Amino acid sequence: MLKQRSFWVPVVCGILILGLGSGTRQSFGIFQMAIAADFGVGRELWSFANALSFLMMGLFAPFVGALADRFGTAKIAGIGGVIHVLGLLLLGFSDSSWLLIFSCVISGLGLSAAGMGPILAAIGRQTAVANRSIALGLVTAGSSFGQFAIVPFASFMQQNLGDWHKTMFVLTAVSVFMIPAALGLGRNYSTDVSGQPNDGQGATEAFLEAISVRSYILLMIGFFVCGFHVIFIGLHLPAYIADASISMSFLGVTMSPIELGGWAIGMIGLFNIIGSIIWGWLGGIYKKKNMLALLYALRSLAILLFLLIPLSWASVLLFSAILGFLWLGTVALTSGLIGFLFGPKHAAMLWGIVFLSHQVGSFLGGWGAGRWFDIEGNYDFVWFLSVAMGFVAAVLHWLIREEPVIRPKASFA
Repeated sequence: MLKQRSFWVPVVCGILILGLGSGTRQSFGIFQMAIAADFGVGRELWSFANALSFLMMGLFAPFVGALADRFGTAKIAGIGGVIHVLGLLLLGFSDSSWLLIFSCVISGLGLSAAGMGPILAAIGRQTAVANRSIALGLVTAGSSFGQFAIVPFASFMQQNLGDWHKTMFVLTAVSVFMIPAALGLGRNYSTDVSGQPNDGQGATEAFLEAISVRSYILLMIGFFVCGFHVIFIGLHLPAYIADASISMSFLGVTMSPIELGGWAIGMIGLFNIIGSIIWGWLGGIYKKKNMLALLYALRSLAILLFLLIPLSWASVLLFSAILGFLWLGTVALTSGLIGFLFGPKHAAMLWGIVFLSHQVGSFLGGWGAGRWFDIEGNYDFVWFLSVAMGFVAAVLHWLIREEPVIRPKASFA
């Protein structure tokens, strides 16, 4: 009975934290055109602010992961929630480019501490290996539920309030609930059932071991592509829809282009709930590296199909649904694969390093797309680059050797 309670309480709290954090941040794409108009600039400013925020999240992730491993995820996630809320509040008051960038970075740093790395590592520790993959899938799906619930709501508020500052204040109020939820993440105990011995390995030794393993390097490169995809699409798809003036009128339901953009991101979140669970389940049956290869290949095919068919509200929602199924299934599979290769002891730190690669991709995908649009007036090159990168990632994951690292000198005492 105790084990069941210890497992489900952190899972539910992790879902709430990730849902609120992801939902508020994934809403930022709907502000792309409003902020550009407010500040009298192109799209590069908001794109750079977000891209820098994601890059800083990645740079701090290994250190935050190490702190969570040492002091407990609950404490670190609670502090992160406070910092994220502060960042959103400052964003609402932003009236200069520098304050806009600074506030966005502060919000991102908060989500680094109250993000997937520490939380998924905590869930992985407290879950038996037979249930670990599906548990990670459930928690990952929680972030998408927040995306589905919050992004359309934010786009509705933006459409009706007509002021991105006021909408940001609403998101700030919603995010406050992340802070008490951190208390339910529990202590950092481990089931220690991965098959990896408790060998007294330090963080530096764990890092040096990981970067000497080719499969870990391939995983890092592949996750770079995931970051590029997710932030490019999440930050620029609403503007892409608005540029084409794609609105919706169907069976009495009407949506402006900005609302349709919000619902597109929300639909991605909705179908990712299903996708994360299914990919997590598949990762418990088949080799995780093969599932990752399949996922990246399917994602590229989905993007290519979206580019080839005529753009309409129906194609937008269809694309969003398909992409949602393929959205963050990578997270549970990648996190689970790291734990399988190296064991749970330094899982948060090793995930943080891989996550840094993801965030470098996010930086280039977010900022690069905004820069490209300001120069060329379209996103065409970035879309097709995304297709090519997805196929490369599929090949790289196929080459991974999914075998636990052997430590001959480990002590089983």
